[in-house]
Amino acid sequence: MNIVFFYAVPALLVIGTVAFMEWFAAWSHKHIMHGWGWAWHKSHHEHHDHALEKNDLYAVVFAGFAMAMFALGHFLWWPAWWMAVGISIYAILYFFLHDGLVHQRWPFKYVPRKGYLKRVYQAHRLHHAVEGRDGCVSFGFVYAQPVDQLVHQLQLNKRGFDESALKEEDQRAT
Repeated sequence: MNIVFFYAVPALLVIGTVAFMEWFAAWSHKHIMHGWGWAWHKSHHEHHDHALEKNDLYAVVFAGFAMAMFALGHFLWWPAWWMAVGISIYAILYFFLHDGLVHQRWPFKYVPRKGYLKRVYQAHRLHHAVEGRDGCVSFGFVYAQPVDQLVHQLQLNKRGFDESALKEEDQRAT
């Protein structure tokens, strides 16, 4: 087997899976957790003093997918094993950035003062600035839009839906 193939393909599978997981996590956060899966995710948007919350069941589900991918990769299709490695790396990033840094679910407090970590911290705090599941911004966990864009989006969300503006847009398009 070619040495480039031996190292490059697994590396690309892992890196590609980590990138895909950020997209998938943001998509599922917005459309599942803030949609039909709100019954579990709601606990994450409410104050509580418990170590665990119902929302943690999502981590169990995703861990199940990773374990299934490891098994699939071991027994049937070797690329799935490397994809499972990517899912696991993403889970570690999620744990440190979201559970640890943003929600302080570790035994010490650290609030970043500059750079990338501050942007991730602020973006997720803005996600929680809205009460309930509607009108939230910033659904990703590793990537965060610039804070000024998120603040602008929050302000637009508070205005609500202006049906007359939509009708004007339709008239201009014809």
